[in-house]
This record gives sequence, C-alpha cells and structure tokens, in this order.
Amino acid sequence: MTGSLLLAGCQASGSPAPRRATSSGTEGGSAHPLFTEITAEVGLNLTVEPWPDGTFFLPEVMGPGVAVFDYDNDGDLDILQVRMPPPGQPKAPAPSRLFQQQADGKFLDVTSRSGLSNVVYGQGVAIGDVDNDGDLDVYFANYGPDVFYLNNGDGTFTEATARAGFRGDLWSSSAAFCDYDRDGYLDLFVAHYLRLTPKAYCVSPTGEHGYCGPRDFDGVPDTLYRNNGDGTFTDVSEKAGIKYPDGGKTAKGLGVICMDLTGDGWPDIYVANDGEANNLWVNQHDGTFKEEGILRGTAVDRDGVPTASMGVTAGDVNGDGLLDLFMTNLARENNSLFRGATGGLFRDFTTESGMTQDDLPTTGFGCGFFDYDHDGGLDLAVVNGRVKRGPALPAARLGEFWNHGDNSLRVFRNDAPKEGRHWLLVRAMTGRRDALGAQITVSAGGRKHLRPVLAAYSYMSSNDPRAHFGLGDADRVEGLEVLWPDGRRQRFPSGSVDRELTIREGDGEAP
Repeated sequence: MTGSLLLAGCQASGSPAPRRATSSGTEGGSAHPLFTEITAEVGLNLTVEPWPDGTFFLPEVMGPGVAVFDYDNDGDLDILQVRMPPPGQPKAPAPSRLFQQQADGKFLDVTSRSGLSNVVYGQGVAIGDVDNDGDLDVYFANYGPDVFYLNNGDGTFTEATARAGFRGDLWSSSAAFCDYDRDGYLDLFVAHYLRLTPKAYCVSPTGEHGYCGPRDFDGVPDTLYRNNGDGTFTDVSEKAGIKYPDGGKTAKGLGVICMDLTGDGWPDIYVANDGEANNLWVNQHDGTFKEEGILRGTAVDRDGVPTASMGVTAGDVNGDGLLDLFMTNLARENNSLFRGATGGLFRDFTTESGMTQDDLPTTGFGCGFFDYDHDGGLDLAVVNGRVKRGPALPAARLGEFWNHGDNSLRVFRNDAPKEGRHWLLVRAMTGRRDALGAQITVSAGGRKHLRPVLAAYSYMSSNDPRAHFGLGDADRVEGLEVLWPDGRRQRFPSGSVDRELTIREGDGEAP
C-alpha cells in the first residue's frame, strides 16, 4: 500500500520523521525521494487569487484546515478545502471547495453541485455521521458564525445549522466529533480561540507594525454540544463542567482530540492552547468533566511553562500499549511529546525524543503520526508556518511579506522504499458509522501495535479515521483486539496482511 501526504495552508494530515528527511524529500544522505509532489498530476494545481500583502489582521496567519473523507461513499477519499478571504477583505466570500476523487486518481471540483459551500471566514472543519445514517456530515469552525451541513446521501448537502441547534459567533478554530456520553450518537466539541479586537495595533520588538499575539486578547470558553439523537444538539458546556468557573481564566484553543487518554474506557478531551496551559478534560462517567492537565502532566512543559501550542495528535510511539501526545508549538519553543505512563499519567519526553535540534527555529502547525515506510514504528510529519514577519525563507513562493500560504493545496505521493514490508488498514465501524475514539491493537511478528481511530487531529483539520499498521516483515496478523468507544473490548479473527479490513462492533468475541 502506498499513500499521499496532503498539505493545505499551514497544516497537514499525514507522515514522516523522527528520521530526518531533507527539504528535497530524501532521508539522510540517500538520493531516493521519500515523497514526490503530484499536485498537478491529480488536478489540484488550481489558479488562485492574487495574494496581497497582509494587513496585520490576526486571522490572516491562523488557518485554514482541510478534510480528507469519503463524502459520497464510493470508497475513495475526497478533499474538502476550507478557505479564507485574501488579506484586506475579511468580509469577502471565500467558499470552501469540495474535490471528488475520480477513478483515475484525479480530483474534480464538485462544490457547486454538492451544495457544500462555507462562504464565511473559514478556519477549521470536523467530519462525522451525526445521525447514524452512514453518510458523513460536515461542521465548519469559522471566524464568525459556524456552519453545519447534513449529508443527504446522494452527493449533496443541506445547510442545517439552526435546525441542529448550533449557534453563537465566537472565533472557532478546531472541532471534534466524539461520543463522550457513550449513548451511541456523536457529540461535538468546538475549540474557540480568542476575543479579537479587529483594530488592535501592535508593533514588533524593532518598532515595526506587526501581527498581535494571543496575549494581547482575552480567551473565550470552548463549547460542548450533546447530540440529542433526533437531529438536534444542546449546548451542555456549563452543565458538563467545560466552562471555567466565574472569574477563572479562559484559554485560547487551537487543536483538539477526543478519546480515552486515561485508560478508564471513557472518552476524554484534550485541547492544545496558544500560550496557555493545555487542557485535559477527564470524563467523569456522568456527563461531566474535570480539568486535570496539571495533575496528569499534559498542561505545561517539564519546566512548568505553558507553550504556544497549535496542532495535536496521538499515537503509541514506543510500542508500550499506551497513547502518547504530540503537539506543535511556536518558534523558539520545542514541539512537545508527552509519553503515556500507567495510571493515565504523562511524562514530558520532548528532550529525549531527539527532535529538538530540528524544531526549535520553526513554528509548527499541522502534525500527524504515520508509518510511512511500513517498518512498524510510528513516524511523524510536522508542517511549519509563520505568524510574524521575517526574512524570506529559501522555499518562499510569495515574496518577502509571506513565506507560505495562499489557499493552495499540495499533494505528495509516498515513494519511500517498502520492499518486503507488510501492512494492514483497519476500518472500525459501530453500526453504520466509523467508531471514532476506538483503539485497535494488532499483534504481528512478536510485536503489538496500537492505533487510535481518529478523524479530528492535527490543526483545524479532519482526517481518514482508518487505522494504518506497518508490520515490517511480519506476513501474518496473530491477533486483533479493539477497545470500542463504549468501553467494550472484543477480539477479531487473525489473518493475512497487505489488505483493508472492516470490522464491526458486536461481531467480535470477548477477550
């Protein structure tokens, strides 16, 4: 199996490192390319609008995201691009774009005929089947009112924001669907950023006009919506304990994942905050949460200092059967790796990871674990951006003001050597929808590999929730066990490798 790495704006969903790949896509001193850009080949080298210099309006350097999902249930992954208006035109329409994958691997713009068009200031996106009908629905997190679309199952969508009960116009960043109360319906967590004063004027240390930072503004509380099971949602943030107490400090959320991080079988919510302590909302099994980031070691770095976190992802990097957390941070702050420990605790393993020499000068946005060479070890992709002006980097394409970012997409094909190595791709289903939040463990070749079933991770994005396993030279799966989102564990028959496997809750056996 091969794969692709999709980049959009300042974020990514996908692949390599801790092995270091050069900017040309080679590893170490090898001339063999790990990834080859195929944007033009797949029809996504689109003409974009001229990109003017920035106006120091903060959202210009913050997004947007992208979703990779099968919107029409034809078995191929499609691409939804969230877009933002050009600088100086914050109220100009910037409709999202939906690209349908064709049989030949190319992409066709089907935005108009699909009816899926988020025309406000786009930031993030969440994908999930909210009504359990087998079709994936779409939630846009925006600077301004969010927008929700129901999938009609015929290649079209219907805007249903008010009907579903979503309301408010806070600056939303990332969002995640998950069944936090284990009632069989996907709920929604929306991370909000800050309360922006649009005409705020900030200067750089050298006295030049520059972009304001998050510390110049107040944060706003995040939102938890409970799915009522009838097509409507209720804001239960305060009841669930997500909102901070009166007088408490609200954080500035940018990245979010939702799954069991404490080992009790109930989904928790982790929020990467910009310049504030990160939040770990621990599920109390009764519809409420307690914030335990400091207690469990995921709030600040080993020196007790909050970082400017952006994207976040989860995976078992050392094969101990426990999930680890990785998040991207601002330049001059190393990206963070929190390694899972027993008892639902975490340890800052950033220095020991060996990545600090590479990421200290850069500002990370998107991130994702992915075994790009099928050797059984999780690799890591980090996509960098910039939030302040500076000298143009060698790869700059947009002049000195911008180094990257103009509503364009880039797609890279995985060409890493994988001869003699095997793989398995597992889709975990509960009823007619993906079992978001499940955890799958595959035993092969004397090793155990844990992979989470996640769509919402990285930065303002949604990804393919199928669990991908590189198996090295193991040519047979010896065991497959699933922890389902409702806390039930099941084993499934072992079998051959190099294939896609679909498993369904209820079809397995008790371990």
